[in-house]
Amino acid sequence: MKLDIDKVSVLIAQAAAEEVMPRFTKLSSADVREKGPGDLVTVADEAMERRLTPILAALMPEALVVGEEAAAADPGLLEQLAAARSAWVIDPIDGTSNFAEGRPLFGVMVALLDRGEPVAAWIHDPVAQSTATAAKGEGAWLDGHGTGRRLAVAAPPADPGDLRGTLNAGFFGDPALGRRVQSRRDRVRPVKSLRAAAHEYLRLAKGEADFTLFTKLMPWDHAPGVLIHREAGGTGRYLDRSPYRAALTQAVGLLMAPDETSWVALHRLLLEDE
Repeated sequence: MKLDIDKVSVLIAQAAAEEVMPRFTKLSSADVREKGPGDLVTVADEAMERRLTPILAALMPEALVVGEEAAAADPGLLEQLAAARSAWVIDPIDGTSNFAEGRPLFGVMVALLDRGEPVAAWIHDPVAQSTATAAKGEGAWLDGHGTGRRLAVAAPPADPGDLRGTLNAGFFGDPALGRRVQSRRDRVRPVKSLRAAAHEYLRLAKGEADFTLFTKLMPWDHAPGVLIHREAGGTGRYLDRSPYRAALTQAVGLLMAPDETSWVALHRLLLEDE
């Protein structure tokens, strides 16, 4: 069955307008809790996931649906995701800390996976009321799949040292590797983190930054953005040079770049021995 990408966009936008935005800047302390150290969840996250889960399940009944909050309650869902032939992944509010603090940098992220590979993706910005979409082989688009603005990554600069991007190195499993990256920040042009993968990926796909290094690799944070970035012309791989797989959460970093040449140059500048 071929999905109607724009129909899904409308469903996501409607849900966000009804479940997320009425709660923005109106949360009480009782509406926010920690599900892990520094990992917040709000009543809006939970309501949005409850709203989207049956909607997506109805669109494709054979597909597993894995939301961030459901997986927090049942970690076994990640194992099911790894084995699933088709699956939806949902981040009901990416950038929950921003949302809880009243900052407008958050988004809703959804992807459809085929054997672990993202084949359709949505990143919705409820504040701007704007949605980026992608489908494998069909390009990446803003506000109308195939009819809106075609998204394209930035043309890379001639000097790799002029590449602009975010170095999110705080979650490296290997502390020595994290220290190496941080010590080499001056080899590129770091920009301020937006504290939301949704907006980091939108910034890349719109050509407003050149690269991002991610080290916290949950599937709902990256499957949508990886496909949108790829369909916008970008290159992304794990730091060991292997291709992205949504269920692989223990890889040592995910590096997104505007093209293959830039990816290789960034890897050399940030990680490789002299």
